[in-house]
Amino acid sequence: MLERVPAALESLLDVPATAAPAVLDDPLARSLLVSDVDLPSVSVEAVGPPVTVVLTGGAGQVTGPAAYCTRVGLALSALVVTLRDLGDLAGNARRVVAAVDAARAEGALAEDATVQVVLPAEDPTYAWLAAADEVAGAELGLRLSLGGAGRPPVAPTTLAAWIDAALDRETPFAVAGAGTAFGDTGRGVLGLLRATLAAFDGAPRDEVVGLLGESAPDELDLDELARARRWCTSVESADLSAVREDLRGLGLIDRA
Repeated sequence: MLERVPAALESLLDVPATAAPAVLDDPLARSLLVSDVDLPSVSVEAVGPPVTVVLTGGAGQVTGPAAYCTRVGLALSALVVTLRDLGDLAGNARRVVAAVDAARAEGALAEDATVQVVLPAEDPTYAWLAAADEVAGAELGLRLSLGGAGRPPVAPTTLAAWIDAALDRETPFAVAGAGTAFGDTGRGVLGLLRATLAAFDGAPRDEVVGLLGESAPDELDLDELARARRWCTSVESADLSAVREDLRGLGLIDRA
């Protein structure tokens, strides 16, 4: 395992639940990703990090998985719910907020539990931003999805606009579909953190876009980069070991 991990990288990665045996003590891991359908297959004894539960339905499915985690003793990192009513995104967001409030009132969901909302993978429109306003007003989080199987990748310009929208609303966010240490199209965890910090500090949009597509940096101030974690809370990675080796190759973490 790892002996020293900088604060900027500690508990950064959301990894598939199938990786559980390999990440029990890995300080890079923040949570294990699992769908609500597969949640019963997760062994409480085998789990190290908490779970991030991705809901396959809408607002009506918030209470059940949250209550299940509480009942069986699974630590919950986040619930992820996707807005699917494209004709009324703000109304859809309000329904999610109402469901979260109800789950908390019933005791199924802790008051401090994180709920992340996935908005459509498109340049922010008036409707998109109105839904983000609802999310921010309820102090929920966003989960920015960069694409996946059967879906085109999100352009760095779009991702930069999402980051700006989240920061404008002081809303923490996670990023799904990234997962390398560095790389193009915004999929590198280091580029994401650097871009988030630059956007927070008021850098112009084209500079933020450039950081998202930048390859391995020559110099990196990890103490400064740790400030980005207030906003970019986690990054999804399908291959934690590959990210770890990349970071080791850059001299950013040490072997035990």
